[in-house]
Amino acid sequence: MQRITLLLSLLIVCFATATQAQTTAPKPDPALKQLHGLLGHWTYTCEYQATPLGPASKTTGEATNQIILGGFFVKVQWTEKAANGALEGLEVDRYDPESKKFAFSGYQNDGTTYSGTFEVKGTTQTSEGKFFIGGKQYDNRATWVYSADWTTVDGKSELSADGKTWVPWFEQKMTKAKPAAKK
Repeated sequence: MQRITLLLSLLIVCFATATQAQTTAPKPDPALKQLHGLLGHWTYTCEYQATPLGPASKTTGEATNQIILGGFFVKVQWTEKAANGALEGLEVDRYDPESKKFAFSGYQNDGTTYSGTFEVKGTTQTSEGKFFIGGKQYDNRATWVYSADWTTVDGKSELSADGKTWVPWFEQKMTKAKPAAKK
């Protein structure tokens, strides 16, 4: 009886191993290739408008966009400097095959979080999302227009506290650059 149990156990292990070996590894959705023009290191200037979030201001910053976790996600890590200090953030983008849009989630060192969706059509990226800033929710929509060679981009963003009335939030100009030297 023990031999039969041992033999059956061995057959089950062999069958499970053979089944696993025949399973192909998952692959990133081909739609993620639409983001390849966004990859790399970028420098930028940003002009914030006066909004319920604060007075008008100007900042400079840099961002690095890279493929992570087997090609299934894009990580965006950024820092910017303004007169009132430094701000940094981390965003993760993914493709949602159900909605046929990209989804993003972001986190900032001031406690702000944000999430939403975006689409890329040609060299234009449009996004819609929600920011949670200081315990309040704000709707956001933005348009980013890239140059044909994907080396510059102009972006405009709007903000709404009620989902009905929109105000300009910021305008941003970005240029693809060589990565900063490692310290």
